[in-house]
Amino acid sequence: MKKQVQLKNGTRISYQEAGSGDTPIVLLHGFCGSSDYWHLVLPLLSASHRVIAVDLPGHGDSSAPGPDETYSIELFAENLHAWAQETELDRFHLLGHSLGGYITLAFAEQYADLLKSFGLIHSTPFPDDEAARQNRDKGAESIKSNGIEPFIKALVPKLFAPNHVQTMPEQLALAKEIGLGTDPNGAIQTLKAMRDRKDRLRVLQEAVLPILLVAGKEDQVIPPEKTFVVQKAQVQQVLLPSAGHMGMLEVPEELAGAIKTFLDQL
Repeated sequence: MKKQVQLKNGTRISYQEAGSGDTPIVLLHGFCGSSDYWHLVLPLLSASHRVIAVDLPGHGDSSAPGPDETYSIELFAENLHAWAQETELDRFHLLGHSLGGYITLAFAEQYADLLKSFGLIHSTPFPDDEAARQNRDKGAESIKSNGIEPFIKALVPKLFAPNHVQTMPEQLALAKEIGLGTDPNGAIQTLKAMRDRKDRLRVLQEAVLPILLVAGKEDQVIPPEKTFVVQKAQVQQVLLPSAGHMGMLEVPEELAGAIKTFLDQL
């Protein structure tokens, strides 16, 4: 059962929560996902931790943007901060998948005092290059012209390791179902926000908090070399050998194990 919080700016944030513990783990999903992306990981982590998976604005059961509303990665982070205040979260671990990782870095940049650690899962601090920016625009135009269904059907297979496209039909079906539930204007505004995001490599380089970096060896969207970009004492790097861009659905036990190992060392 999802809970909901109405922020003072009118945005409605939906989230699901499990387990107990002093320092929560907050999980952010990727583009055209929802908190349901984490449905296999939640029970594994909640056996020993309090875990909260959030529906980002424009996704899942959270509110969608109005016709004149513009998203930015910074606005996502501001809404997450407002949500944390409304739910009375003090300090927490923040882990973001893909889009969620971009938001995690923006949050760590502005609100590091609220974090005990943070991590990127199949994500990167780098901005889009010109080709990627053009693809964001093409995606937005496709959704505007043809609706979200053709876009999602083309997107989802690219998120999985090539061999998993054939061997994990249930996981692909779930990812498509979740994606089709994304508000079309929410998807369009999020594409523009990702297109315009800034370089946040400095956030990783200058952070004093513990950091977890997780990549899939078979990731066709964000290869490991774009995730493993900082090496220092408080950074833990984990490569998931058989995963693509969707470790939480492809290898949930491995991903949950990596998260628990990271947290146990803090």
